[in-house]
Amino acid sequence: MLLVPPPFDPELAAALAAVGPSTPSGLSLEDVAALRAGPEPAVSAYDLTQDGAFVTTDRTAPGPEGAPDVSLFVITPAEPPRDGPRPVIYHVHGGGMILGNNRAGVEIVLEWAKELDAVVVSVEYRLAPEHPYPAGVEDVYAGLLWTAGHAAEFGGDPERIVVAGASAGGGLTAALALLTRDRGGPRPVGQVLMYPMLDDRNDTPSAHQMAGVGAWDRTANETAWTAVLGDARGGPDVPAYAAPARATDLSGLPPAFLDVGSAETFRDEVVDYASRIWQAGGVAELHVWPGGFHGFDSFAPHTALSRTARAARVTWLRRLLAP
Repeated sequence: MLLVPPPFDPELAAALAAVGPSTPSGLSLEDVAALRAGPEPAVSAYDLTQDGAFVTTDRTAPGPEGAPDVSLFVITPAEPPRDGPRPVIYHVHGGGMILGNNRAGVEIVLEWAKELDAVVVSVEYRLAPEHPYPAGVEDVYAGLLWTAGHAAEFGGDPERIVVAGASAGGGLTAALALLTRDRGGPRPVGQVLMYPMLDDRNDTPSAHQMAGVGAWDRTANETAWTAVLGDARGGPDVPAYAAPARATDLSGLPPAFLDVGSAETFRDEVVDYASRIWQAGGVAELHVWPGGFHGFDSFAPHTALSRTARAARVTWLRRLLAP
């Protein structure tokens, strides 16, 4: 059966055609060094203080046993809190687990912080292939432990931590929710999984549909997962903390918001993950954005579909965090 890619939203298609994808389809490990050496993403020119509305600081958390410390980027509203300790958004950056740092993607969660009077803590984790699994998720867990233990120092409420991430950051966020559940660690009140990277097997219909198309195709996905897992990628012994789609038990997780584009590699694995949360008796809200390619709302935030997607996340968070 021929798998025809679904069409892109017209506004998004025009934006992609005008500029080209930020991460090329067909990404190989040889390309990673060049991408790391290239200019930083647009966030480098983005005012992370929002004209003084936020105060930014760098903090350090003890790393996993035998590993380096973990760098955290903390963003706190400059004004006094509106009503007691603030909720905390614990952010995990994207980049296929092979690219990025704790500034990447922060502009999206800053919108939430402004709307919800929240603190943001963005974690930096070791990248593959130099640091394969479990380095990344263990760093993210170490950062969460520090955040829960030190939230009061920056006006945050340790009982109202939301974990969030996009793409690889969304996959690591899902893995973090599983890991902290199983270790009896800090329990987030919610998890926001934006087009998360969940399944190392890379074999869903949407992965095949989007081969060679859009911003993150099947080849790029295979490159990233192989960097993280090596020869184990796609095999029978990959743990859920590496690839959350492998989890057999999705019970007892915090409420989840999941979204994904209809025209992207991760569509089917995200839909399946949400369905299995429901089947396990959990709470999840799922959005499949028609014509959205991978990372569309960050790539083209001015488009109607991007504005709708961003607003939906804030609406969900507002309900979740309501007194």
